[in-house]
Amino acid sequence: MSDTWLTRAETGADASAVREINLAAFPTPGEADLVDALRADPTAWIDGLSLVATGTDGRPVGHALLTRCHIGATPALCLAPCAVLPGRQRGGAGSAAVRAALDAAGALGERFVVVLGHPAYYPRFGFGRACEHGIKLSVEVPDEALMALALDPAHPLPSGTVRYAAAFGI
Repeated sequence: MSDTWLTRAETGADASAVREINLAAFPTPGEADLVDALRADPTAWIDGLSLVATGTDGRPVGHALLTRCHIGATPALCLAPCAVLPGRQRGGAGSAAVRAALDAAGALGERFVVVLGHPAYYPRFGFGRACEHGIKLSVEVPDEALMALALDPAHPLPSGTVRYAAAFGI
């Protein structure tokens, strides 16, 4: 039996639940602190691009965040972090939150998204190796871990070095 997930943009009332999801999903508070720092950065935070997945009870169990970055001089979005409460992982909540975030970004007219993550997970959303488009980071990462997605096929991915918001520290 599969769970039914509802998705919606994070509200101010969800901030503590989003923090708890990230604290529970990762071994250190780094990702939870990152979300808080991004939320406080008006150059990175975009209202409507922090999405939660909830059960039918309305309680957030999954979270996906898109914030402003650049590929060279071109505005883009960074997908990070994505998290699900440990007891609800592998049930589709994370995928629902990511899909909702990508849909919301497209509806806002955003064109490009990068993610540094697990190469077996993100291709299901259309992400491919960034290096194939001349996209790189200023730090060394495995080629397969840096992925990119054009939300609108009429606009191919630009090339360049990804510049993340200051909170990422790279």
